[in-house]
Amino acid sequence: MTTLQLTLPWPPKELSPNARQHWGALSRAKKAYRAACAWTAKEQGAKRIEAERLHLTITFVPPNRRAHDLDNCLARMKSGLDGLADVLGVDDKHWQLTPIKSDEVGGFVRVEVRDALRVL
Repeated sequence: MTTLQLTLPWPPKELSPNARQHWGALSRAKKAYRAACAWTAKEQGAKRIEAERLHLTITFVPPNRRAHDLDNCLARMKSGLDGLADVLGVDDKHWQLTPIKSDEVGGFVRVEVRDALRVL
């Protein structure tokens, strides 16, 4: 399997674990971000992968220089990763993740997908 490189939208602030909002608004935000990531991945050529396990390197490129905790970035990305799992056809319980926070500014998330068996 070749490596798949994707650029996904930055997760909205509504998906932050620190956000306090009505459950309905949170549900709509999760659904919208999941769909946005799925469509963006499809537009960039992502499709079903025949693999048992995947390794994803997730590089967060924040929209500004404000402090963004890596663990909060990953939590905000959960719905987006679910959308990516929908497209790739590999359940995210079979993924290995390497989250990275970039020093550059841009407002997007770079995702590199590889077969996990080849990473070891």
